[in-house]
Amino acid sequence: MFVFAVVIMPPIYDVFCEITGFNGTTGRVDTEQEYEVKEDRKVDVSFFAMTMGGFPVQFKPKISSMEVVPGKFYTTSYIAKNNTDQVVIGQAVPSVAPTDAALYFKKLECFCFNRQVFQPHEELEMTLRFVVEPELDERIQDISLSYNFFKLDK
Repeated sequence: MFVFAVVIMPPIYDVFCEITGFNGTTGRVDTEQEYEVKEDRKVDVSFFAMTMGGFPVQFKPKISSMEVVPGKFYTTSYIAKNNTDQVVIGQAVPSVAPTDAALYFKKLECFCFNRQVFQPHEELEMTLRFVVEPELDERIQDISLSYNFFKLDK
């Protein structure tokens, strides 16, 4: 039971969250595929950044929001700066609100896909490339994308 709970369940839960958008988990696309672009529709996407206690890296979005057209790809970035004399390793975990929008917020490129290694006093600009799929419910006009960065030991 211990092996099942600790080793097998977390990857299954991650896949479940990615497929269903449960817990605000965003999806991923592998290529910049063609979507039907809805030029007459605009969605406001707001960007937020948080760090877990004990994570000595300043972390913030480069811009706080942008207006997007569903079906088009957009690029933005987040800035992170290690404020210590030590190498710091971290991982960012995304969340989308409202949770109904998570299924339609897809990332092509994201710093959250991999752990990040910050050299002492290093500042990094980390890229995010995303699309809001045109199938997003018409009632949703605003989406919030939040990242929580936490420290990894190794």
